[in-house]
Amino acid sequence: MLPSSFPVDKTKVHPMTPRVNKLDLTSLHDLDDVLELMYYGWLAMTREADVRLARRGLSRPHHRILFVIARRDGLSVRELTEALGISKQALHGPLKALLDGGMVLARRSLLEHRQKSLHLTAKGRRVEADASQAERDAMGRAFGKAGKGAREAWCAVMRALADDE
Repeated sequence: MLPSSFPVDKTKVHPMTPRVNKLDLTSLHDLDDVLELMYYGWLAMTREADVRLARRGLSRPHHRILFVIARRDGLSVRELTEALGISKQALHGPLKALLDGGMVLARRSLLEHRQKSLHLTAKGRRVEADASQAERDAMGRAFGKAGKGAREAWCAVMRALADDE
């Protein structure tokens, strides 16, 4: 139960924002509708990719690792942790599963022998491409429904959020 001094306006939902969840959630702030759309939009965008990954015993962290390595072949473990914004400890389990599953290869760096460079195998490229394609398809459908200028507006918002980091 919230204290009576906590301002709660149950009616504040932007008129242009449709409800997307199965519950009628109480809005505690005038930007809650945006957070709700972000959350449920993310779930919808990743749903099919997650199903495809789960069939292989993989999940979202595995896909993020594959996604980054596919776009930066040969990066080091340190560079991967920096790109993902996670610790080496958090990376260890999912990366080990990808190495053991034959999707990622770790080779000694030619330049720095103490470092390993990470590469996708053919299997890893197929898994990454399959999951990413499901997400591209979902985003493409959404931009098509949203109409002209939607992609540019969405990118502007996401870039502003990312720049706040």
